[in-house]
Amino acid sequence: MDIATQSIDGGFADPVFKAQTVFRAVMDAMARPGTVQTLPVFARPPAPLSATAGAIALALCDNDTPLWLDPALQGAVAIKSWLGFHSGAPVANTPADAHFALIAAPAEMMSLDGFSQGTQDYPDRSTTLILQVSDLVSGAPLLLAGPGIETTGTIAPAQMPRHFVEQWKQNNQRFPRGIDIILATPDGIACLPRTTRIKTMEA
Repeated sequence: MDIATQSIDGGFADPVFKAQTVFRAVMDAMARPGTVQTLPVFARPPAPLSATAGAIALALCDNDTPLWLDPALQGAVAIKSWLGFHSGAPVANTPADAHFALIAAPAEMMSLDGFSQGTQDYPDRSTTLILQVSDLVSGAPLLLAGPGIETTGTIAPAQMPRHFVEQWKQNNQRFPRGIDIILATPDGIACLPRTTRIKTMEA
């Protein structure tokens, strides 16, 4: 399959309905951090961009939202063409310029403070990270607390950065600035908004 065909194929079959469904799943996951919102396969982007991460990008990104791709995705011309054709989102030159960032290799991700943190007046101008993870149960267990969590919650996303918890504590301290994270698994979505506090289970 040539790049032109890959760019056109694999988008939402029903763009309005599918985008609304994905958007609602993301909003529900943001409102209840750590809970999993199941999501059918709505999009089939070129590898190594996952179906879930691709669907999130199509639902949230447009020509006004610069999108940054991590090194695992930057080298794939077909991915840039697919995202451009189906979402219109321009590729950001640097992580700090991005409204959204697609991360196919979270374990190798740069530090969270390298992305846009927003400003005190416009905290919503920070970068939202879309992390591809294989599952939410095989990684280091994380204890979650904060708004939207009744007491505490637990999540164990795979392939997270080694010093993620320490970086997240620094992210909390920047509030109202700071980044938000969407975890994209093969069959669903979970979110970690900047208001969520995280500890390792051993802490």
